[in-house]
Amino acid sequence: MNDVRAKLGEGGEEEDDSSAPEVINAPEEDDSDAPDAMKWDDKRLETAQLIWGDGYCGPGGAEYVTSMSKLLGMSKEMSVAVIGAGLGGPSRVLAEEFGAWITGYEESEKLVTKGMELSTKAGLESKAPIQHYDPASDEPFDRAFDRAYSKEALYTVEDKPKLLKNIFTNLKDSGLFLINDYTLGSAEALTNKDVQKWLRQEPVQPFPIPSASMAKILTDSGYMLRVNEDITDSYIEMIAKSWAGADKVIETLSQQKGDQSAQIQSIIKEAEFWMLRSKILKEGHLRVWRFLAYKPAEVK
Repeated sequence: MNDVRAKLGEGGEEEDDSSAPEVINAPEEDDSDAPDAMKWDDKRLETAQLIWGDGYCGPGGAEYVTSMSKLLGMSKEMSVAVIGAGLGGPSRVLAEEFGAWITGYEESEKLVTKGMELSTKAGLESKAPIQHYDPASDEPFDRAFDRAYSKEALYTVEDKPKLLKNIFTNLKDSGLFLINDYTLGSAEALTNKDVQKWLRQEPVQPFPIPSASMAKILTDSGYMLRVNEDITDSYIEMIAKSWAGADKVIETLSQQKGDQSAQIQSIIKEAEFWMLRSKILKEGHLRVWRFLAYKPAEVK
């Protein structure tokens, strides 16, 4: 794999946090060599979990989710919405570690089906169900919740103001919303060739914006920001750490009975995808940002 560990190593730069438009469209290109989108088929889902862990599609496993989610101050009586639940790994961890009642909302029907299978297998079909939602819907949520959590999911939402306002409406007074998301280092990042390639490879069309624009949308929606920080460097480290064992995974697969070439090729393709994402993160074109948003109680 041409030393995946070295190519997915550490590093990073600070983001240009200047103000920018809230909706930014990438320039269109006629590129006959454009890569295919990395759709979530069964083979890729299997590959993702070999690298990131059962129930995860990207960096940050159970320990990371548990540590980060302490910011939400959850209790057993609380209901929590996980926005962009993926395969449901974070949802199940929150249910198991904090005892809260979780509902995972996911746009991909494929991930909903697989995620619900995993929740049922874990005996958490009632405590941490995964259900489909449409982020563009006028009423995407069927209930109110005490807390909300989103892990690298909002960057694929085109109408962020609409969704964030809907989350605000359904979030109970004094509720907290924890967000980890990809943001642009600057509006000009969309002109970068590697960024454009990354955008084309995503399974769902991304609509990333600078962190300053995201912060403005949140405050315009009514939230107060308690945390607004760049976590790119630690995110790059998580990527490198998870891929450090990829060579051993391939070695183990190659020793198994039957033809494992398709699975091995899937791992190599996934590695190339994450090498590109790591590259644009290190160069500062793409950043990973954390927000902790608070919904003030209404004055009565």
